[in-house]
Amino acid sequence: MNGTAWKTGVAALALMALTAGAVARLKYHQRLGEPGVRWIPTGEGLRGRVELPERVGEYVSTNVEPAALEWEVLPKDTSLARRLYRAPDGFEVLLGVVLMGTDRTSIHKPEYCLTSQGWQIVARTTTSLSLDRPHPYTLPVRQFTTRRLGQLPDGRPTRWSGVYLFWFVADGRLTASHWGRVGWLAWDLIRRGVMPRWAYVSAFVVCPPGQEERAAARAREFLRAAVPEFQKTAGPSPARTP
Repeated sequence: MNGTAWKTGVAALALMALTAGAVARLKYHQRLGEPGVRWIPTGEGLRGRVELPERVGEYVSTNVEPAALEWEVLPKDTSLARRLYRAPDGFEVLLGVVLMGTDRTSIHKPEYCLTSQGWQIVARTTTSLSLDRPHPYTLPVRQFTTRRLGQLPDGRPTRWSGVYLFWFVADGRLTASHWGRVGWLAWDLIRRGVMPRWAYVSAFVVCPPGQEERAAARAREFLRAAVPEFQKTAGPSPARTP
């Protein structure tokens, strides 16, 4: 292991230990933060309904019910929502939100979700979206390019590509970094006595190999219209020049 990797590993372990210690120490003295997404309680404790829009511009959607196994393995106070959006030309975007309650294990590293479904991550980058509602601001977004072997209806093997965009949002917090989210969680617990209710927002597009850039551009265009419809937290307005 080289020096950089060793230092990164030590820093990650220290951050995990700090967060775990903060959670244990403040468990009975913390105040629960507000969600950064639109959420309605359903009378089942902190498990409620994340309000994703039914339509986004020309896109119409269908609800995608979580599998029974997902509900079984997630903490009981987790809220989970997914909708599949389809444009008139057939282009599809799967939009999902996982919202934690008091249990931080509701959200894990995005890599786990993808690799467990057979996707291989071949490229990673951090980008941003320029949004204009409720005011102009920049939303940080992490983008993965993925590959997967599949099968056509007639049984022939085929290859698929995917573009996966995601970020994390809480009340007054936005980050595209998993470790950034963990760090903010520890900070808010220690300095403010607040357990932030982080949400993990993702958008996934499947496309033929070679169409990744086009698919990513359309997914970002879709998100610029969709995000203001369900996300309450916005970044700061850009500084105005005199």
